[in-house]
Amino acid sequence: MLSKEKNSKKMPVMGQLIRIIHRLVELIARGFFLIIAYISGPAESQPPIKDLTLLHSATALAIKIRNRQLTSEEVVTSYIERIKEIQPILNCVVETRFEEALEEARKCDEMLKMANAPSIEVLAKEKPFLGVPFTTKDCIGIKGMRQTAGLVIRKNSIAEKDAEAVRLMRLAGAIPLATTNVSELGMWWESSNCIYGTSRNPYNTRHIVGGSSGGEGCIQAAAGSPFGIGSDIGGSIRMPVFFNGIFGHKPSKGIVSYEGQFPSPLSEDQGQLLGVGPMCRYAQDLLPMLKLLVNKDCEAVKLDTKVDISKIKFYYMEDDGGQYCVSPVDPEIKNSMRRVIHYLEKAHQVKAAKVNIKKLRKSNALWLANMACKDGKGFAYEMTNRKSQVNLPFEFLKWALCISPHTLIALLTAAFEKFGVKYGSEEHVKLIQESRELYQEFRDMLGEDGVFLYPTHPTAAPMHHEPLIKPFNFSYTAIINVLGLPVTACPLGLNKQGLPIGIQVIGGLYQDHLTLAIAEELERGFGGWVPPQILA
Repeated sequence: MLSKEKNSKKMPVMGQLIRIIHRLVELIARGFFLIIAYISGPAESQPPIKDLTLLHSATALAIKIRNRQLTSEEVVTSYIERIKEIQPILNCVVETRFEEALEEARKCDEMLKMANAPSIEVLAKEKPFLGVPFTTKDCIGIKGMRQTAGLVIRKNSIAEKDAEAVRLMRLAGAIPLATTNVSELGMWWESSNCIYGTSRNPYNTRHIVGGSSGGEGCIQAAAGSPFGIGSDIGGSIRMPVFFNGIFGHKPSKGIVSYEGQFPSPLSEDQGQLLGVGPMCRYAQDLLPMLKLLVNKDCEAVKLDTKVDISKIKFYYMEDDGGQYCVSPVDPEIKNSMRRVIHYLEKAHQVKAAKVNIKKLRKSNALWLANMACKDGKGFAYEMTNRKSQVNLPFEFLKWALCISPHTLIALLTAAFEKFGVKYGSEEHVKLIQESRELYQEFRDMLGEDGVFLYPTHPTAAPMHHEPLIKPFNFSYTAIINVLGLPVTACPLGLNKQGLPIGIQVIGGLYQDHLTLAIAEELERGFGGWVPPQILA
């Protein structure tokens, strides 16, 4: 009995010691990265926006094309020219289909000129994004284009057909324009790989764009694409939109098909975590885009339901309660949360309740347990393009000699996985049960009329390679994948260093319409995407 009491007293002390050591390592490493950045020279600036066509939302562009105020060819040309401007600086695009997109745009314009062309009302209903270009992350297949997932062994892999999300966008009249950069196999939160290199943040090129949909977040923030598609198994939509100051939505589990995404989930449990969803600069594009992507047989989603924000119950936490080896939430991010709460109280007379959900302190452990596969096929298997298991000691040696086809973080991820929780073990069963209990806690709290405000990430975009010393900071997004709940990441302006910050808005299962409505409200209240310099 006495030994148990002694151990319980030791744990808080050990926890504090771990946090102090982790924070010290972070500060020392950041100083090192600052020195490297200083030696490397000043950050590059993205070109200012000269063509005001680039400032329209995708919805507005579609209206102008339907009404013959703009041609699709003009819009596609504007975005092609913008991509050519930003790509040498930001490295966000991996492959383009400019000629094909222009040809499709011309056909669209020719159809609109025909005497028997459908009416504007019919087009708005059946082809809501007619003639509007869009982009996707490299993991989401576009027929005839490379689909590498940032893996060297797949550098010549060509998608045989459109991913389901791309097919639905085409049906709505949208035109695929390019694919964008990702992290290796989409399993890291900096978009860098050994095929296409590293993408750079449009607000400061010394900083990361996030991952894995990092190139997608970057191209939109830089006004190189009006909207696009991302996928998210641990925050791969929400971290890039947070770091790049745009909007993104991870839908409720199971309502959008991930067919045509690579890597595809290795188990049903992983499939429950993965969501494909919209990424865009303007909140008004989220809802119409999600309507296109949702499975038609999914009756539980109420996207056409009108939302009265004054009737919503708001809950919030400013941090995860003190998870080990996760950075503390920046004061500016906490302050942005408080500004949102104050705004909602003044504008809609709703008072948010601060809660303390203790299981959020185990976010990383819960996510890792839900990612475990019973057949042992994990990241080391994926690295061989699902052929065998990568020889880690040999690959680390090759990496040291600068001849490995893999990034260091991919090798470290595979090595870490070897020591992780094993599927079916006592610890795994316990964590899966805790995941269910946490879901029930959220279900009881949110019901059908509640939302939870939570940081998207503890810091603004780190410097390149800095995630290596803070690898578990993705926990703020990953835990929502475990729960399978809908979540919209919303920008709230720039911090003192000129980098985007924001929050995520989480709803009950199938209550996507609530989080999307709040995103539009926060855009009205806080301005949304902050564009780069504009030349009049």
